[in-house]
Amino acid sequence: MHYRPEHGTVYLVGAGPGDPDLITAGGLRLLRHAEVVVFDRLVHPDLLDCIRMDAERIYAGKAPGQHSMPQEDINRILIDRARQCRSVVRLKGGDPFVFGRGGEECLALAEANIPFQVISGVSSAIAAPAFGGIPVTHRNVSPAFAVVTGHSCTAGRAPDWNALARVGTLVILMGLGRLNWIAGQLIGAGLDPETPVAIVESAATENQRTVSGTLGTIGLLGVGCAAPATVVIGEVASLHSRITWFNEGIVSSDGALHDSFVYNPSPTASVLL
Repeated sequence: MHYRPEHGTVYLVGAGPGDPDLITAGGLRLLRHAEVVVFDRLVHPDLLDCIRMDAERIYAGKAPGQHSMPQEDINRILIDRARQCRSVVRLKGGDPFVFGRGGEECLALAEANIPFQVISGVSSAIAAPAFGGIPVTHRNVSPAFAVVTGHSCTAGRAPDWNALARVGTLVILMGLGRLNWIAGQLIGAGLDPETPVAIVESAATENQRTVSGTLGTIGLLGVGCAAPATVVIGEVASLHSRITWFNEGIVSSDGALHDSFVYNPSPTASVLL
């Protein structure tokens, strides 16, 4: 794998969620040498400090209901800067191909005959539960897991809830605004309302906290949460209070906030090496 940017190439780099140490070594090398960096809202500021001083920085962040730049414009910028024979890094939170529109950008680049590479990142679908002390699979408890985006939970695009209700662990990204509806669909598909659920908010940051409850109560508990948040549904969600290793606040089903300290890694240790 070539980790030094080439002129006229676009690199889709996953930055991972939260902690800047979660970016891969290859992604960090590309970021440090890029001539143009197009970055998302959830990219940690310490990673932006690694960009060379003379590089062009373009913010293309998306918040719930607020997009600073339409996807079509982002595609055009990537193509335009590559055609200027500049090395371009498209820096995304998490992984580019896990609900990050990386596929759309690659298709646009391919149609424009622009060379590109994809550098995978750590997805919040796995990292957020892990930082909350929740293994998405666990022997004799959950042999499989599925990842769903809450954005697809609309008429005509909804997933097969009957099938998902039978999966060991269900991880929902970008689903805070539809938790009541999602819980209703899963309960209607046969999932027990007492199924453990956890919401990991602002994973791998100093603001991380975990809200725990059940499928029947999580819609109400989620009202006090803010994006970015990852929802974990399944028996493994009950393990977070026993496996928690990250310094965070834990909110139990009674609404009480409990401090939990085990280990809080330095946010800049490896990034600055």
